[in-house]
Amino acid sequence: MITTLLLVLGIICCLVGIVGSIVPILPGPTLSWIGLLLFYFVPEVPMDYTFLGITFAVAAIMFALDYIVPAIGTKYFGGSKAGAYGSTIGLIIGLFIPPFGFLLGPFLGAFIGEIAFNSNSNSKHAFKSAVGSFLGFLAGTFMKVMVAFIFLGLFVYKVYENWGLFFS
Repeated sequence: MITTLLLVLGIICCLVGIVGSIVPILPGPTLSWIGLLLFYFVPEVPMDYTFLGITFAVAAIMFALDYIVPAIGTKYFGGSKAGAYGSTIGLIIGLFIPPFGFLLGPFLGAFIGEIAFNSNSNSKHAFKSAVGSFLGFLAGTFMKVMVAFIFLGLFVYKVYENWGLFFS
């Protein structure tokens, strides 16, 4: 009974993690990692601290990059610190403005940050850095989705690898 419950909860966490990689309210790779962790709580499965440690490090890096990548995109496209800070602030504020705030927030935040706080910026330059912020957001989302799918694949593989322990 506990084995089935943990396996079902684990797969649910992995699937919700994929959704959470697109919807920024949910921490996608982190939820997917919790699914992997639940797998190792199954009494029949021997604990693999190395596997869990490596996947946890990947999930933690992805969590941090989720807030950093839009700012990096802003800087790469010529934005200043004001645009990078605006991008991050816009992302955070955008989370509270459904349904598209998380898409527009980094873009508008970088644009407003450049216009308002960078004396060397004009609207063309601010728009370019805002595009960089948006592309950074898309790149971060793509990375999170890939990690969440990899974690799901690892979960399925581990279940398959240990199938005989569960249903013998």
